Amino acid sequence: MADMQDLFSQVDAMEDEIIALEQALVRIPSVNTGFMPTGNETPVCELVRDYLAEDRIDSEILESAPNRGNLIARLEGRSGKSGLMFMSHTDVVPVEDEAKWQFPPFSATIHDGRIFGRGASDCKGLLTCQLVAVRLLKRNGIQLEDGLILAAGADEEHGGRYGFGWLADNHPEKLAAPFAINEGGGTPIKAAGALTYILGVGEKGRLQVEIDIKGTSSHASVPWQGTNALYRLSSALNSIEVYSPERDTSTAIFDHLSTFAIEDKPSPSNVDAIIADIQTENPRFASMLRALSRMTLTPTMVQGGIKSNSVPESIRLTCDVRTLPHQDDEYVRDQLDQVLADIPGISYEIDYMARPNSSPFESDLSTSLRRITGQALERDDIQWVPAISNGFTDSRFTRPLGTVTYGFTGSHPDDDPMLNFTHGTNESVGIKSLISGTKIMLGVACDMLAVK
Repeated sequence: MADMQDLFSQVDAMEDEIIALEQALVRIPSVNTGFMPTGNETPVCELVRDYLAEDRIDSEILESAPNRGNLIARLEGRSGKSGLMFMSHTDVVPVEDEAKWQFPPFSATIHDGRIFGRGASDCKGLLTCQLVAVRLLKRNGIQLEDGLILAAGADEEHGGRYGFGWLADNHPEKLAAPFAINEGGGTPIKAAGALTYILGVGEKGRLQVEIDIKGTSSHASVPWQGTNALYRLSSALNSIEVYSPERDTSTAIFDHLSTFAIEDKPSPSNVDAIIADIQTENPRFASMLRALSRMTLTPTMVQGGIKSNSVPESIRLTCDVRTLPHQDDEYVRDQLDQVLADIPGISYEIDYMARPNSSPFESDLSTSLRRITGQALERDDIQWVPAISNGFTDSRFTRPLGTVTYGFTGSHPDDDPMLNFTHGTNESVGIKSLISGTKIMLGVACDMLAVK
């Protein structure tokens, strides 16, 4: 097997190529609005296919709908079975206001050691790291005992119906592996003088709640003859704004707060005080703890009214809900009933986009990730903490298939994750993180799969 430090040196030498690949991926506007036709992921898959073919790595593009491609590539092992899967997605969220961006959102401009563009961080950076790792495995002639799958899916940003969800339903054999690495973790947190990595072992559930608010129409010049649904909407929004969800400290991260020099044992009664204490020094970690200690209910869209001179009788309010693992449908309905109580003309429907899911913290893959990350960063002082993600990823499709799936991008400890601005204005990825992520993907594949 190739020497690990030699492989890492090869990654360092490929920095320009890694940057160019990331830029090429970002410059393809594979924007997913959520309304068909959308996505345009196939051009990204074609770029990936051609990039891998330069080292004679075969891949296939499976379209779930026209122009909604999913790419699968494989490096076969001598056992005939796969041992690890690299996962990513190729779609990106829309750009709300290009004028607010420092650089054009699909320009992939380099500035201050970062590459700027929609999708640079979510998720084309991880795809770049995985692609370069796969090519280096092939280029170095590393013989594998068990094979490696690289799967880049469509439609992650709108639920995966045309991506990993479709693959899991129609081609589960192409995703068959005991372990997988995806987005949803692997960012460093510096606290109490130590470096800690968050390993994404699971995800909160995501629900979309449609609240229908009814009134009675009338001409706007005689509004007293009707019942304006907008006023009832106002009551609903006020109630949601003051909603105080039940606090909960049952997820795994709260068993590891001592790692961050937090001495108090967390409980529902003191978790807000703990969060307040660390807010100034570590706002990102405080935000994470806040998200993982409660259900969230967030209004996101409003539709209603038919004409400017008519009192609206029907309004639809869409809300995003994120649930903790044990918070089931009954729990959500109970919370909504409390929030919307005493407001007339209201009904709601719940649509599950993703149910809570998780993998065990201890496994052969988590052991390998710890070992290789230390080697790639030349650090022996890294601490590891399991956490569930407040957002959902395609990992929720592979875990039910029996695949232990972790979120881990391998961000560099000198790269501030707050600068990623994922889904926001000026999204970017640090070049240092592209390098460290590539080393870790390459190293883990060798560690887990190479013939010993």
